[in-house]
Amino acid sequence: LTVPGKDTILGATIVGTHAGERIAEFVLAMRHRLGLGKILGTIHAYPTLMEGNKYVAGEWQRAHQPTRVLAWLTRYHRWRRGV
Repeated sequence: LTVPGKDTILGATIVGTHAGERIAEFVLAMRHRLGLGKILGTIHAYPTLMEGNKYVAGEWQRAHQPTRVLAWLTRYHRWRRGV
C-alpha cells in the first residue's frame, strides 16, 4: 500500500513461506521513510528471498509509470532524431 502518486510505503502484507523474514525489508523502509524505488535499487545477494521484494517494487513501478509523460517524451525524441 503506497501513498497515491508516490512510492512511499504505508503498509505491506506478505502471505506464505518465510513471510516473517521477507516483510522485514518493507518494515525497515517504512520506518525510515524509504520508498519502493529504494528497495528496487537495493543490491541483494542472489538468489535470496529478498529478490521477491525487489520484484514487487519493480511491478509497482511499472504499474505507476507516467504513461502520458513517457508517450510525450517518446514523440519528442523521435522528432529530435528525425524519425
